[in-house]
Amino acid sequence: MMHPIPKTMAAVQLIGHGGLDKLVYSREVPVPTPAPGEVLVKVTACGMNNTDVWVRQGAYGTEDDPSAVSTWRRHGNTLTFPRIQGTDTVGHIVAVGHGVDQTRIGERVMVDFSIYNRDDDSLADIDYMGHGRDGGYAEYMALPAGNAHVVATDLTDVELATFCCAYLTGERMLERARLAVGERILVTGASGGVGSAIIQLARARGAIPIAVAGPGKEAAIIEIGAEAVVTRGQGDLVGAVNEAVRGEPIDVVADLVGGPLFNDLLKILRPEGRYTTAGAIAGPVVELDLRTMYLKQLELHGSSQGSRADFQRLVRYIEDKKIRPLVGGIYPLSEFHRAQTDFMAKNFVGKLVVVPD
Repeated sequence: MMHPIPKTMAAVQLIGHGGLDKLVYSREVPVPTPAPGEVLVKVTACGMNNTDVWVRQGAYGTEDDPSAVSTWRRHGNTLTFPRIQGTDTVGHIVAVGHGVDQTRIGERVMVDFSIYNRDDDSLADIDYMGHGRDGGYAEYMALPAGNAHVVATDLTDVELATFCCAYLTGERMLERARLAVGERILVTGASGGVGSAIIQLARARGAIPIAVAGPGKEAAIIEIGAEAVVTRGQGDLVGAVNEAVRGEPIDVVADLVGGPLFNDLLKILRPEGRYTTAGAIAGPVVELDLRTMYLKQLELHGSSQGSRADFQRLVRYIEDKKIRPLVGGIYPLSEFHRAQTDFMAKNFVGKLVVVPD
């Protein structure tokens, strides 16, 4: 039996760029009304991502000033305050807007959080829910009906909420890098949401993932599918990777760390190797010796989010049980500050998930 939809709800609103004080928990946020072509989802779980933190901090810089306070989109900012963040939303449809079939009410859905803004596969004007419109750190969320997908799985709502942003980002990185069966891929930041996703997604493609991760996380990374783990910050990375692969070539580097590791990662790549990145948690500004790039015939790819086709592959992977959820912790919405503090400490493997109280 469907319960009445309240007028107000609990939500965490981002009220400006800055520290945790810019995240305000309130139980008096108006419940959104689905517009024509939209559905209203009662949220049951929402995964946390690095993008949440970087947008709050305004840490994306600009092309002219890397240290400038700026939001996620390089061209045409769509972030306004207050904004409810949260991309990896799972829940049940409880109402529909004009033009949406009433039979959709009651469906359990995983949200494709992308705002594509185009009809083709280009991501040049991509945006996302939680940035260009409100996301899932709330009890209710309105969104286009076409972005609410039923997934045929027996996974719990919390487990299903670990996939979307991290795995979609990872799948796009591998698609752009054309990772093929039998190739070796080196994954930095392998214990995080995207890194641990890439390990599984590489295995789903028949490739061989080698991980770089912090100390104490090696066993967990092996358990999710890494062929070998190189411990970050312990000596010569180039030599350690070469030893781990017994001198075999690294075809692709999927880098989520950046910073001082960057040049070593290009050294590690074989000639005509491919480097792909979707993050820079150790530092976004790096030095590049162009001679390494052109003399080794390297490809460098920047990647963010994913296409509709990438999302559909992700759904198939989930339904075929080729990838599995990695829940690093569960937090009530009212303890959002604690959740984000623990998230920034990075003392976990997989994803942290926020659930309504």
